Amino acid sequence: MTVSIITATYNSGATVRDTLTCVRDQGFANIEHLVIDGKSEDNTLAIVSEFPHVKRVISEPDSGIYDAMNKGIKLATGEIIGILNSDDYYPDNNVIGDVVEQFQRTGCDAVYADLVYIDPENNNKILRKWKSGRFDHSNFMFGWMPPHPTFFVRKEVYDRLGVFDTRLKSAADYELLVRFLYINKISASYLPRVTVHMRPGGVSNRSFRNWVRAHLEDYKAWSFNGVRPRWYTVVLKPMRKILQYL
Repeated sequence: MTVSIITATYNSGATVRDTLTCVRDQGFANIEHLVIDGKSEDNTLAIVSEFPHVKRVISEPDSGIYDAMNKGIKLATGEIIGILNSDDYYPDNNVIGDVVEQFQRTGCDAVYADLVYIDPENNNKILRKWKSGRFDHSNFMFGWMPPHPTFFVRKEVYDRLGVFDTRLKSAADYELLVRFLYINKISASYLPRVTVHMRPGGVSNRSFRNWVRAHLEDYKAWSFNGVRPRWYTVVLKPMRKILQYL
């Protein structure tokens, strides 16, 4: 079994070394690491060139991170695909091995796990913890979703159900999870451990205005799939973040 890891980069020189190092140092041998770069103007590509484990690098203009991810999915040859952002990293060398073991043990279509947000200035300081819990189909209506950086899925699911919808700027990962897990009911297995350390700073977190836009995009994630969520669904989704601080 080969696992393809896709990392989208753009002027990521400050953080991408951690990302590349954690993939290189995984104990699981069959990893295909793809770096999809948006024509960086800093030292990102110079850093990537220091890591010969990277199987393929593409650097060209794109229309955003989800476009870059889609390029990586198209190029991936592994049975399992995971996406690791250029400012995130795996906390230890057993992550991929544990994920693969979960796939093999359960025969599921997807595996997801827990995530922690770390202080960008101090990687040892945890800001909040995202504990996913076991998957229940009905939980989506109550604002639940697994952390996308921990989400590994079989390539055939992408081939069958499609990739990220680039019409969405901040909620394309949420839409994909709704489409895969809620609409099409692929089988998913919860791996009860932290698999990703994430530095905060996503598009939807940068300002109140962007938060409102992200909130509206969450509605679109459902409407694009011909489903109307309950009135409280996308209200509860951001409220779940409060519990992550406890």
